[in-house]
Amino acid sequence: MRRYRRRLRSRIILSFLLLGFGLTALFAFATQIARSKVENDLVEDVMNRNIDEYARRYYGDPMRDPDVPVTNMRAYAFTVDRIDRVRRDFPEWVELSTGNHSLNGIDEDGSPFSYRLAVRKTDSEWFFLAYDMTESIRGEAQFTRAIYASVLVFSLLSLLVGWWAASRVMSPVSELARRLRRSGSSTQPESLARGFADDEVGQLAGALDDYAARLTEVVARDREFNADVSHELRTPLAVVKGAVELLLSKPDIDAKTHARLLRIKRAEEQCTDLISALLLLSRNERGHGATDIGRVAEQLLEAHRTQLGGKPLVLRLEGAERGVVVDAPESAVTVALGNLIGNAVKYTQTGEVVVRVGEGCVEVVDSGPGLSAEDAAKLFERGYRGTHAEHSQGGGIGLSIVRRLCALYGWGVRVVPGEARGVVATLDFAPSTEAADG
Repeated sequence: MRRYRRRLRSRIILSFLLLGFGLTALFAFATQIARSKVENDLVEDVMNRNIDEYARRYYGDPMRDPDVPVTNMRAYAFTVDRIDRVRRDFPEWVELSTGNHSLNGIDEDGSPFSYRLAVRKTDSEWFFLAYDMTESIRGEAQFTRAIYASVLVFSLLSLLVGWWAASRVMSPVSELARRLRRSGSSTQPESLARGFADDEVGQLAGALDDYAARLTEVVARDREFNADVSHELRTPLAVVKGAVELLLSKPDIDAKTHARLLRIKRAEEQCTDLISALLLLSRNERGHGATDIGRVAEQLLEAHRTQLGGKPLVLRLEGAERGVVVDAPESAVTVALGNLIGNAVKYTQTGEVVVRVGEGCVEVVDSGPGLSAEDAAKLFERGYRGTHAEHSQGGGIGLSIVRRLCALYGWGVRVVPGEARGVVATLDFAPSTEAADG
C-alpha cells in the first residue's frame, strides 16, 4: 500500500477524488445553508405579515374570528381577561416574548409535529399565529438526503474522471519507461525522443537520449582503457618475469642477489594478480577457477616472512590440510586474502599473526593494537586509513578493493576486535544472508 500511494498515477487519481469531493461537499454545504436561510426568512416574513393582518382584522371586528390569509396557519387572539385559557390550553406560549419562535407539539392523533409561532403581545390582547412546519421539515430531510447522494455521485464521477485522466497522462510516461527498459538490453540504445510528441515527456526522452549517449561514450572509453591497461601493463610485467626467471636460473649468483630477485618476482606476481582482479571489477564479471585457499594462504605468509626484516613477529598457518577450494580465479582470492594478511602484518609490531582456514572461510588473527570504533565504521571506505596507520605507506584502498571483490563474488568480509587484543578479519566464501559485507 505504501508503494501504491507513492505512484504518480495514484496521486493523480487521489487528487481528482479529493477535489471533486471537496468542491461538491462545499457546494452542498453552502446550498443547505442558503436554503435554510431563505426558507426561514420567507416563513418569518409571511408570518409577520399574516399576524399583522390578523391583528388589523381583529381590531376591525373583535366579535368575529378573522380568516387566516395563508393555509397551514392557525391564529388565536386572547384578551387580557382570557389569559387563563392560554395558560390552560397553551402553557408553553405564556412565557414567550413578542417575535417568532420554533416549537414542537403533539397533534390530535398523538403524532409529533413542529411549528413556528408568531407572538404579538399588547396591554389588552395577545395574538398568536401558529404555522405548521412538519411538511417543510420533511422536505428539508429529503433535500438533505438528495444533497448527500449528489456528493457521493459526483465524488464517484471525480474518481472515474481522475482514473481516465491519470491513464491518459501516465500513458506516455509508462511507454517511455518500457522503451527505456528495452533499450537497456542492447549495447547501442535506441532513440527515445523520436517516439514522443514535443511536450514534457518528449523533452524528458530527449534528455535521456543525451544522457545515454554520454554514458555509452564513457563506458566505451572505460572498456578501451581497461583493454589498454591490461595489454600495456601485462607486457612489461611479462618481460620482468622472464628476465627474473632467466637470472634465477644462473648458478653463479650470490645469495643476496638471489633474495632480491625473489622479491622482484613476488612483486611481479602481486602486480599481475592485482591487475587481473581490477579488470574483473571493472568489467563486473566473475572469473572461474579452483583455488586452494590453504595453498594461497601459505604462499602469502611465506612472502611476508621474507619481508619481516628484524620484526619479532611469528606468522603461522592453521587448517591448511582442510583442502578448501573456491570457484574463483587465484588472482582474486590472492588479492582479497593478501590485503587482510598484509594489514595484519603491517600493524602488528610484535607477537603473531595466525591464519586459520575453516570450512568455507578463513580467519586472520593478529595481536596488534586493536580496532577503534571509528576505524570499525569506516574501515572499508575508499581512501580511509586507520588511526594506527601513522606514517606507513598505502593509499587506503586495499580493503575497499576487498569489499568490491566480495560484492562481486558474493563473499562476506568483516573485521572485528579480538577477544583480548588485536583484530580478527574473516573472509567467508559462503556467507549467510546476514553476513556482513564490511
